[in-house]
Amino acid sequence: MRKKDILTPIGITLGFIMIMLAILAKGGTEGVASFLDISSIFVVIGGLMASLLINFKMEQIKLTGKVINETFHKNNQRMPELVDKFILLAERARREGILALENEMDEVDDEFLKKGILLAVDGIEPEVIQDIMNAEITAMEERHYRGRAILEKAGEYAPAWGMIGTLVGLVLMLNSLSDPATLGPKMAVALLTTLYGTIMANLVFIPMKNKLEQKTEEEMFTRQIIIEGVIGVQSGQNPRILEEKLRAFLSNEKENQKDKDDVLTGENVNEA
Repeated sequence: MRKKDILTPIGITLGFIMIMLAILAKGGTEGVASFLDISSIFVVIGGLMASLLINFKMEQIKLTGKVINETFHKNNQRMPELVDKFILLAERARREGILALENEMDEVDDEFLKKGILLAVDGIEPEVIQDIMNAEITAMEERHYRGRAILEKAGEYAPAWGMIGTLVGLVLMLNSLSDPATLGPKMAVALLTTLYGTIMANLVFIPMKNKLEQKTEEEMFTRQIIIEGVIGVQSGQNPRILEEKLRAFLSNEKENQKDKDDVLTGENVNEA
């Protein structure tokens, strides 16, 4: 069972709470009503849906719910457990032969890992195994890109439709200049569509797209480790040497994360 990623709902909820607190701080409970306008919601959501229908095929549109659901779950594979699995496979392969690994496949949940081991058991050349598995990684990356492209485009279109709604509202407002008392309320309603579109883009669509992109990078990195492990097991590499080789990937991952943290910290210091 996949683990839930609680940071996504927490982030979205926290964003909306902060917006509501800002509204309540300035306008009280009465001010909340002034930020609700059904026609503005129709313009942004309806226009956004129209643009996505034009931009994508129906097959991709149907996957939107599944794509969004991915942002609420974590990747299952844990690196240390993956390395330990390869050590066990390498030890059994050296002890009983590579064909003995076929009996281990029932205990392997990862389909990519299972395919790699089966290719090794079949005696496929290491270069061919790498080509096949790298082709799968490329195909996976392309699938993930097409999936998150919907969220990426939604993040672009939502503010644009918000601006279109604002322009429509301004035109209607200018047509009623003879009644100055209505200008303020009509201007406020006109600006609401821009507000809705901006919130949807920057609190929902773009952050979700970025999270999916990060998950894809993590999965690609994991699959590269799997390829190295499969080749090591097939070649009869010493389990201890294979362990050191695979744990080097974990060290590099930690170093890369540390470098990112240092860069962010340095930026914060410079800004301060």
